[in-house]
Amino acid sequence: MNKQNLQLQNARLVDPASGLDAHLDLFVADGRIAAVGQPPAGFSADRSIDAAGLIVCPGLVDLSTRLGSIEPELGAAVSGGVTSLACPPDTKPPLDEPGLVERLVRRSETLGLARVYPIGALTQELSGQRLAEMNSLARAGCIGFSQANQSIDTQLLLRAMQYAATFGYAVRLRPQDQFLARGGVAHDGEVAARLGLTGVPVSAETVATATALLLASETGVRLHLSRLSSAAGVALVRQAKHSGMQVSCDVSIHHLHLSEMDIGYFDSNARFDPPLRASSDRDALRAAAREGLAAICSDHTPVDADGKQVPFAEALPGATGLELLLPLTLLWAEQSELPLATALARVTCDPAAILGIDAGSLRIGSPADVCVFDPAESWRVTAESLRSQGKNTPYLGYEVSGRVRMTLVGGRIVFEA
Repeated sequence: MNKQNLQLQNARLVDPASGLDAHLDLFVADGRIAAVGQPPAGFSADRSIDAAGLIVCPGLVDLSTRLGSIEPELGAAVSGGVTSLACPPDTKPPLDEPGLVERLVRRSETLGLARVYPIGALTQELSGQRLAEMNSLARAGCIGFSQANQSIDTQLLLRAMQYAATFGYAVRLRPQDQFLARGGVAHDGEVAARLGLTGVPVSAETVATATALLLASETGVRLHLSRLSSAAGVALVRQAKHSGMQVSCDVSIHHLHLSEMDIGYFDSNARFDPPLRASSDRDALRAAAREGLAAICSDHTPVDADGKQVPFAEALPGATGLELLLPLTLLWAEQSELPLATALARVTCDPAAILGIDAGSLRIGSPADVCVFDPAESWRVTAESLRSQGKNTPYLGYEVSGRVRMTLVGGRIVFEA
């Protein structure tokens, strides 16, 4: 659908970036936010939308979306209100060549759904052996560089950070020491011991986090730590930020709600990397998100049925998350007695600031990337209700509240329930 002049009427506008939370009309023209409250001079609406009882907020920004098959996953994104997403480099093949990045960007632009921001591979083929051509990848469209879940030699990581700092590139790491985590499939705690599963100790995260922070302090690189899973991990980031370091972090929405106890009796849908940890870790992650230390990501990882219908230790880690990011964030806000704007900030303006993109805001002149949702509408999570090709989630069969009614990207209606 082409760009239209739109008037969203009678909605509750919530824009965490500006502190706006009021019942006002929103006006969209030429793909951008034209006005809030009163129409701009000469404005004529092509379509007026009655949003009474609904919330209008910036489109969600996701820090970690694995696309797999790009069209259904971007369709899942906009049906979940996600308008911008960062794609990690562990695609097949990895995003280590400019041509691959350009192809991904072109394909996503052709589809005209959510905006895709590629994260380039830090090393060639993510092998951890030789640095990728960061300059070429940045020119092709990469907005940062990462090893995804792959390991990297510490000396090479130092060189990568030095190079990235020189050119102002951001480095994103998922901190996990490969030697301490080797063979592990669950948190090294009572549940893993009872089920006979090999554990991943918290020290696997903290050793790698401390290393990354020390190297970042030495090089001055912009560092983002992805999908922290432990109380000790977020404590290290909190300490680093208090000392003035340029560091950010995120936690996955699954780790805000689930713990090692949710593995139950070998439920492969609860197999994550990093693993679900102790309830005390989960509570610390919730606190980090509540105070604004951590943004929230979907960690969307679609896995086909064959990858999950195997013994727990052999199952592929990950779960679908794009369509659950909003309702699970709303649930966290309710449980934590948080203002709606505070919770929405963790999935809109906060991740946008981390990525350095013009998104996550309803300010006048910004791109009209907008999510319209009914906070009270409940729906059951089933394979049929999910647009993603990945139907794998621990929430199958659950009732959740918060249903997206409409999503705008650049002023175009890309999803309408």
